[in-house]
Amino acid sequence: MKNEPFVIERIVNAPAQKVWEAITDKQKMKQWYFDLSDFRPEVGFEFSFPGKGNEGCEYMHLCKITKVEPGKLLQYSWRYKDYPGNSFVTFELFPEGGATRLKLTHEGLETFPQDNKDFARESFVGGWTYLIGTSIREFVEK
Repeated sequence: MKNEPFVIERIVNAPAQKVWEAITDKQKMKQWYFDLSDFRPEVGFEFSFPGKGNEGCEYMHLCKITKVEPGKLLQYSWRYKDYPGNSFVTFELFPEGGATRLKLTHEGLETFPQDNKDFARESFVGGWTYLIGTSIREFVEK
């Protein structure tokens, strides 16, 4: 497997502040992302949430915020309880007039067990393509 991060960029027709709130406000996040019991965009803040895999297996995601530049950048570690591997998810916002270019990078995918198709690059590509290409866009453009 290549050690290349997965990167997706999309233009959303919403100001950067609205997109920032969508990726950092737990009430807004649950409408397009995951329902988190708590979330604060602060370095060192840890959060977790369950998610289902392709075969219906449930995985507990364990995350810790590693970088924050308010209104511009949010990064957190992304790993799974009881599985090896650690990765990083980075959201970057670039204002473009009244719209925002949203760039998501997920690096370290190759550190997850490669014999489990839920951890295959294609699973992440499909999930992030939906979340960034459809889900958040539809939420912030309402």
